[in-house]
Amino acid sequence: MSVRVGVTGSQGFIGRNVTAALRRRGDEVVPIQRPFVRDSLVRTFHGLNAVIHLAGVVSAVRDEEFVAGNVESTRIVAAAAEAAGVRLVHISSLAAAGPASAAAPRSEDDHPAPINTYGRTKLEGERVVQAQPRLRWTILRPGVVYGHGDRALRPLFRMATSGWLPLVGSPTAAYTFIHIDDAVRAILAAVDGDQHGDTIFLGHAPPVTTRELLDAVSTAIGVRARIVPIPKVVTYAAAVAGDLGGTVTGRPALITSRRFAELYSEGFVCRVDRMRERLGVEARVGVREGLAKAAPWYVGDE
Repeated sequence: MSVRVGVTGSQGFIGRNVTAALRRRGDEVVPIQRPFVRDSLVRTFHGLNAVIHLAGVVSAVRDEEFVAGNVESTRIVAAAAEAAGVRLVHISSLAAAGPASAAAPRSEDDHPAPINTYGRTKLEGERVVQAQPRLRWTILRPGVVYGHGDRALRPLFRMATSGWLPLVGSPTAAYTFIHIDDAVRAILAAVDGDQHGDTIFLGHAPPVTTRELLDAVSTAIGVRARIVPIPKVVTYAAAVAGDLGGTVTGRPALITSRRFAELYSEGFVCRVDRMRERLGVEARVGVREGLAKAAPWYVGDE
């Protein structure tokens, strides 16, 4: 039986893939556009089976932009969903939980300890959702989502085609990745399920180190790129310059002090047992396979 699903952030990387998957299976998608106004959203949400809240701010110059995009907008969406009596599937981030090594991956029950403004505002967005007393909600925390349509890894592919790749941060730091196809399957499973009060990490089980990621990028495009370690002091200088440049231009740089903190952490690794147990979904696509599949997108001109 088809369902009606509202989607905020429907034009973003994950949002486009989620809406396409919903439509392929015959569901009706109601894109929710900004700005979010509570009374208008309540009217829109009536008659929906679920709302997927994907809209947010990943990169910004000022802290206020993160607060507006990840906390205040979530407050409005969550309040409207509660008033309309519709379930909310809120897409947060592993960054809300904070760093963890491959040797001691985070579980959903661990006390969160985000290390930058993005992570802190994603965590506060989760707490806004949890604070709605009559709202039925599920919170999903994906690791690094990648695949066709992702722009975050494009610079690595562009550099690899030139024959070199920078190794920035600790070479042994590890991260939980999840291919967009697996992330979409998990989000749709949350829409279809009847969970309430669950916070669930999304990821492919084996963690990926920085060096393994760079090797996988080279392999994906068939180029033996030279991996060049970048000294920490150089990265720090780039972060300071990025902060200053962002203040002048109003656009966030590739490397900033917020990003520097992530790069020199022990990594971001999480357990994915709950994704399998609560959603019935296990990530299928490993990083090497996923990057090879998406390589034409990453090196293309779109």
